[in-house]
Amino acid sequence: MKDRNFSRRQFLDTSLLAIPALSRSDWDSQAVRRAALHIVCLGAHPDDPESGCGGTLARYAAAGHRVTVIYLTRGERGIAGRTLDDAARIRTAEAQQACRILGATPVFAEQIDGATEVNARAIDRIVSLVKSDAPDALFTHWPIDSHPDHQAASLLAIRAWYALKQSFPLYFFEVNAGSQTIAFRPTIHVDVTVTRDPKRRALAAHESQHGDEIYRIHHEPMELFRGREIGTTAAEAFVRLDRSGDLP
Repeated sequence: MKDRNFSRRQFLDTSLLAIPALSRSDWDSQAVRRAALHIVCLGAHPDDPESGCGGTLARYAAAGHRVTVIYLTRGERGIAGRTLDDAARIRTAEAQQACRILGATPVFAEQIDGATEVNARAIDRIVSLVKSDAPDALFTHWPIDSHPDHQAASLLAIRAWYALKQSFPLYFFEVNAGSQTIAFRPTIHVDVTVTRDPKRRALAAHESQHGDEIYRIHHEPMELFRGREIGTTAAEAFVRLDRSGDLP
């Protein structure tokens, strides 16, 4: 990457979302370090952000940018035979470990797994969290995912995007393509070849969910397929929503 004077908006696309690769040496370039960005991801459960855009989040973090992951729930219903409180405690710890691996900061929006809501109170909560983080970009679920909690997270992110006057682009990610994410036609690919390992380890941190299997069965094949689409080893794909028409 050449040492040019990038604006914050130009940097978001040219560094990650509009070029095929970013080498390890580029991570430490002055151009990268000078353009301080804040990237926010809203996921429904612990392991969703890691699955859908863990490689991309790791690239931002490795380039010196601030990354925040907002978990809508603590995955309370995700461990059979455990009480909601016990499962929440276990999965919160797993999410915190996963975020350490990615270089992100975890935040919990305190909704309940399997009972998520999209109402005025819930919208205000997410708007407040997103606004306080002042993101340069927001990542979230595809709004017609099969899981209702994914739909709720996506709709809340969309409402925050509208409430904050669309001052940042919104990117939808895919998870378990073909079963949870359907009818997904990406408009942006991100080369995550150099961050496959932290993504894999972040998912493996979710031991209660067998995250290593989630990666091996679902997301490694997705990465390889999306990588072939842009002529690289591995990639993550997104649909971008940005009504301003400007580069972020």
